[in-house]
Amino acid sequence: MDFGDIYKKWERHNSVTDKDSEIDAERTHASKNRRYLRAKKADATLDLHGLSRDDARSALEVFFENSRREAFDKVLIVHGKGNHSSGEAILKRTVQEFIERCPYAGESGQSRAAEGGSGATWVLLK
Repeated sequence: MDFGDIYKKWERHNSVTDKDSEIDAERTHASKNRRYLRAKKADATLDLHGLSRDDARSALEVFFENSRREAFDKVLIVHGKGNHSSGEAILKRTVQEFIERCPYAGESGQSRAAEGGSGATWVLLK
């Protein structure tokens, strides 16, 4: 008889659960959930085109507060590619800095081409 089988029978008989398998199951579920959220369409979109850095920050604060209150899973922020900025893309950098500091912002990434490509960023909300 295999010791693995004996141990499993003992676990069932003594109502012992395998915590490692529970953790693995939770990780698998969380991983599937993240994949689903990355692929899903955004629940709300904020377009920052034409705003100054300060106005964009204010709009982001209100947008994230409202998105959290509405229990959204994913949002999209359209900031543009910076073609009209002299030097670096100011709004894109502003968005990245905001996301790094925002307690409601989780994973983020560049959107698909159909949703703005490098001119838009998706964010999963915590």
